[in-house]
Order: sequence, then C-alpha cells, then structure tokens
Amino acid sequence: MSQPSAPLPYDDKNPLYPPPPGGYPPPPHYAGGYPQPGGYPMAAGYAQPGGYPAPGGYPHPGMAMPTMPMRFGDNGLGDGSHFQSVDWDDRKVRHTFIRKVYAIISLQLLLTVGIISVFTFVHPVRSFVQRNVAIYYASYAVFLVTYLVLACCQGPRRRFPWNIILLSIFTLAMGLMTGTIASMYDTKAVLIAMLITAIVAIIVTIFCFQTKARRGMHPALPSVGQVDFTSCPGLFCVLGIVVMVTGIITAIVLSFKYVPWLHMLYAAIGAIAFTLFLAYDTQLVLGNRKNTLSPEEYIYGALTIYTDIIYIFTFILQIVGRD
Repeated sequence: MSQPSAPLPYDDKNPLYPPPPGGYPPPPHYAGGYPQPGGYPMAAGYAQPGGYPAPGGYPHPGMAMPTMPMRFGDNGLGDGSHFQSVDWDDRKVRHTFIRKVYAIISLQLLLTVGIISVFTFVHPVRSFVQRNVAIYYASYAVFLVTYLVLACCQGPRRRFPWNIILLSIFTLAMGLMTGTIASMYDTKAVLIAMLITAIVAIIVTIFCFQTKARRGMHPALPSVGQVDFTSCPGLFCVLGIVVMVTGIITAIVLSFKYVPWLHMLYAAIGAIAFTLFLAYDTQLVLGNRKNTLSPEEYIYGALTIYTDIIYIFTFILQIVGRD
C-alpha cells in the first residue's frame, strides 16, 4: 500500500467522529502547566536548551567583593608620622592646638630673653661667661641631645610629663647657649638683633595667618596668590643641607684665617634660610595647607618655631655685630 504524500484535510482525518459544532472545549487546567506546541515541559533544575544563566547569576572567576573598606595604618600615614596630608576640619581643635603652641613659644622666648638680658647687662655674669667657654659647650651638648630626642622620638614627645620636662631642659640649654653667644657681642648689637628678629618673626607669622585656603574646596588647595611652603618639603631639605655645608666650610676656613666677607655671607645665608624655615613651620602649625601637623604634636610645633627664631637671632647678631 502506498503512503499518502500529504495528510488528509482536518475534516477527513476521522470521518467517524466529526468535530462538534463550535469546536472542542478547552482542556481542564492542570497544575504545573502544559507543554507548549512543539516544546517540552520546563523541568525544575535544568536550564533551557542552549540558554545561559542570567546576568549576575554566577560570580566572575577570581573576583571577590570586600566586606569592609581597606585601611592602611592610621589615616594612611602610619603611627610614626607627625604630619597629615589632610587638614583636620574641626576649627575648635585647630584653634586650641594653635593657642597651645604659641603659649609654649611665648614662655620659651620669655625665658630666653631673660637669660640673654642677664648675660648681657649684668657685668659680673657676663665676665664669668666670657672666661668660661665650657658653659657654651655644655649647654650645646644638652641642647643637641634633647633636640634629637624630641624631634626623632614620638614616645617622649607625646607622653606627659616627659615632653614638658624635656622641652624645659631644651629651652634652658638653648637659652644658656644663646646668652653665651650674646655676651661676646656689644650690648647695642644685641638689642638691634633682638629687635630685627622680633620684626621678622611677626611679619612671617602675619603673612602665614593672612594666606588662607580656598573656601568651599579641599583645604589643601592654595588660594590665588598664596605661597604654600609645605607643598615642597624637598626644597627645604636641600636648603638645610646647603646651610650645613656652608657652615662647615666657613668654620674650617675661619679656624685658619678670619675672612670677614665669608663670615657675613654665611650669616646672611643662614638668616634667609631660617626665615624660610620659620614660614614653613608656621604653616605646618596653622593648617589649611597640603601638609599640616597632627593636633597631638604641639611640642614638635613649638620646638621647631622656637628653634627657627633663635637661629634667626644668632645669624642677625653676627651681621649686626660684625665689628
């Protein structure tokens, strides 16, 4: 028997059972659904043939989202740094820090001026100091040791009362050393040098107070026309090396033969350099710059500014009292 090449029309498929009038009723509803024409039921747990998981269904290989933000040390700078790359926003904390620093500096300068006055105006003391140069070397040794401890060791610098004790010893040693130097010069030259130093310190401080950062922007960004000395610490490191090398050369040359112009050149370089150092350290204390001191470093801030002022005085004294 030959097979038909095409199916019979629908009406002729089963002539014994013709379709009822109006067509067949829809099949009853069964839970789970029915196979679509030409397809198969969706089996639970199997993906569609040829399909892929929806975006986000599987994690990418080798990737994992952290559950907490990563931190590196304290504020990203570690425990040993006394600098901050971002200024503290609390004005009350900053103002308290500034007042504390300048209160300490005022006491240091009062003590130093008192020692210089005694060594300069009280003739028996002045004669005794001039005859006993060992006072200068002893005070210089104490000054150097205490300075290195306070500048390099964070523990003693931040731990009360050791920081106050060390700073007091440092100030006393610095005052004795400066008073010994002043006793070698004429009284008029000492007074002129003190006056010039005070004027320079006041001008630098006012300049640093007046130059504020932009309002409404990042505090580290300088305003138009402002000079941010804290943004170039490498330049000040080079400047310090230049002053040190110049001082060594001057000391060696003057030990063999006194050269007035070389002595004056070294004093002028030192006075200019420490005036710039004073501006740099003052901006570190005031904040609103690229770098600023931590609010816990009030001893370090007072130490650096006080040292800058005293060095400015000694260099100006060498220029004024050159005769």
